[in-house]
Amino acid sequence: EILIHVGIDTVKLEGQYFTAHVSVGDRVNVGDLLLEFDYAAIINSGYDLTTPIIISNSEDYQDVLYAKGTSITEQAPLLTVIR
Repeated sequence: EILIHVGIDTVKLEGQYFTAHVSVGDRVNVGDLLLEFDYAAIINSGYDLTTPIIISNSEDYQDVLYAKGTSITEQAPLLTVIR
């Protein structure tokens, strides 16, 4: 169970500039497109695009490992969840 919240307070945009490609409860696989958003429009609207990623059921796993560094490129591993 992963929650990815793109931006701080961006919920106030009420979905403007965002296109979701998955829904709550969907199973996803490596490489699946989850979300598209207009980076420039969100920044120009005054929002911070810091994106918290939360594993809400982390107690179900032995470990959750994150990629080192501050920047992740497209298709690069972000998290590894160990059962």
